[in-house]
Amino acid sequence: MNSIKYIFLLSLTALFFLSSCSDDDDSITSTPVATPVTPDDTTDADSPAGAVYVMSNGEGQIDGNVQGPNSIVAYQRFSDGTLSLIGSTPTGGNGGDYDGGEGLDPLISAYAITKTYDNEFVLAVNAGSNTLTSMAVGEDYSLSVQSTQGTNGIGPNSIAHAKSNNNGVNGLVYVSNITREEFLAAGEPAQQGSLMGFWLLEDGTLAPVDGSWTALANRPSAVQFSPNGDFLVVASINAGAAALESGSQDEIVVYAVDQATGTLSEVLDGATSTLRDNAENRNLPSAIGFQIVGDNYVVVTEAREFQANGAPPAFPALQDGSVSTWQIQADGTLTPISLDVRSGNNNDGRTACWLDFTADGNSFFVSNAIEAGLASFSFDNGVVSLIDATAAQGTGATGNTTDGAAAFATTEGWIDMWISDDGEYLYQLYGLTGAVGVFRITGTSLELIEIVGGDLPVNNTQGIVAI
Repeated sequence: MNSIKYIFLLSLTALFFLSSCSDDDDSITSTPVATPVTPDDTTDADSPAGAVYVMSNGEGQIDGNVQGPNSIVAYQRFSDGTLSLIGSTPTGGNGGDYDGGEGLDPLISAYAITKTYDNEFVLAVNAGSNTLTSMAVGEDYSLSVQSTQGTNGIGPNSIAHAKSNNNGVNGLVYVSNITREEFLAAGEPAQQGSLMGFWLLEDGTLAPVDGSWTALANRPSAVQFSPNGDFLVVASINAGAAALESGSQDEIVVYAVDQATGTLSEVLDGATSTLRDNAENRNLPSAIGFQIVGDNYVVVTEAREFQANGAPPAFPALQDGSVSTWQIQADGTLTPISLDVRSGNNNDGRTACWLDFTADGNSFFVSNAIEAGLASFSFDNGVVSLIDATAAQGTGATGNTTDGAAAFATTEGWIDMWISDDGEYLYQLYGLTGAVGVFRITGTSLELIEIVGGDLPVNNTQGIVAI
């Protein structure tokens, strides 16, 4: 999400920033980790209610883009929300790091691991091997590899899945690649990626979709289908960057999907909440996580990293992140609804990067990585408002910290998160401690149940999904 790596190369003082959703500003305040509550003893904790899957993305941070063998760590999820380890399954590929080497949010993305609509398969990227893996979910929620395919790009980092009505096909899958070979060396501010489509067959085999490879004008962070599968939306982290050869300022773009052939149209529309050189001197949006809900409402989290003139960010220049929303019209055009709704105040919510909706669809939570906290928002037909900037708070680096090294040494790094299918629990990945936080959801309130650690690398992890 942030761009620490680029600044790191420019100077030691700026080293700390350019890692997506890993920002800071002036003074660091450490907030004590919330004390877990005692699980409800009246629930039947012996009966699995589902599962949680976390991608290791390698074996912990090492030098270079390739981070060692990738795996998916599986947990049984019980009716009281607690977790029990099933085991770790190798994906057959390697993890990767494309965010500057501080170990937090290495792919700057959402949906690096996802699931199918029927909970039959889990899909995961192997960013160090440039491949995509499908895994079947067993009756005990363990995983087994079914298929692995190359993604025709460098650093696959996000996956979208849509149900298919074609015979013998479970769904249509698209994966975004961080960059293409010709843009790799230029770094995050100048990178332009690609898309690749696959049919996921009913037996879990991945079959490339002919004619699906698509060049992008930006470095992508996430890709998602609309609820009916008619549109595919791609979010970008470097929209408006001065170094971007394409000159694109679109933080999201929309494609139409031919559900019979699996191919995409040309870009139908693109949009951003904040243009370069804006009068407010507002930092540009690095769109990370997003969802398309209801009547094609696109709800996007925005870390505010690149400066208003398109220059890469440094810690003193970071600003509070935000949420913006658009509605996709029938012709694929985007209508803005709520733009730049702040996720914090006075730089206490700078790294708004992931989100997930509550069961009733009337609210959602946003994860702020460096601050190690969750903010709650209301949602009404695309109109969003901040409810609580600290609906949950762990040990994070907040305030106007200028010391990036201290920030990363302080924070637990709350990155990807996912709400269980029953809507009762939120599972938060702690990206710099190798743990999963379990939160009970009551309306828009969160209660910490437990923190499960010891099964994941202490850094460089990416991606979590719950069923």
